Formats: sequence, structure tokens, C-alpha cells
Amino acid sequence: MDIETLRGAIQSGRIRISDHADEEAAADRFTLDDILHSVGQGELIEDYPADSPYPSCLVYGTTPNDLPVHSVWAYNETNSWCVLITVYRPDPNLWIDWRQRRSES
Repeated sequence: MDIETLRGAIQSGRIRISDHADEEAAADRFTLDDILHSVGQGELIEDYPADSPYPSCLVYGTTPNDLPVHSVWAYNETNSWCVLITVYRPDPNLWIDWRQRRSES
């Protein structure tokens, strides 16, 4: 998936939010604006092209207050809509510079 394709869908209002993502955002006290801001200036750090029913990706970005955000997005190429699957505050024990998973020992 391409980050610009995802941003284009968001900017055009072609976005759906899963119940799970809504619950996780509330638990981590992220607003929709926080999440969308993180994608707008963020970067795609993992791509999952074989995911079903749609390819998905992991995006890292920050809120306007510089809090790290990871969000997982799916993209339906048929109708050009994106779906926010989940969002969370990354655990520093699991991530290096929020972009690379730490190896399990």
C-alpha cells in the first residue's frame, strides 16, 4: 500500500472506523483528529499486502502534541475507501524509535 493513497482516501472523506479502533482510541485518549494528523505527517512502517479481506499497513506518526501513534489501515481498491482497523500508543519496550520492532529474546 502507498501512504499517499491512504492520505487521499482520508482527505476525500472515504474512511470508516472499526468499533475496535474506536474503543482503542478512547482507551489511549486519542481523538480522530490526533489519528488523522498522525497519518498526515506519518510514515508507513509495515505493509501487509496479503491481509484479508483487504491489504493493510501499519502507520507511525505523532499527534499534534508529539505523542507517538501506531494505526493499522486497510484499503479497499474497488471503492477507494480506507478502514481504520486499530490504533494504539506503541510500547517503547517493543519498538525501536517507534519504527522497528525489537527482536524477541
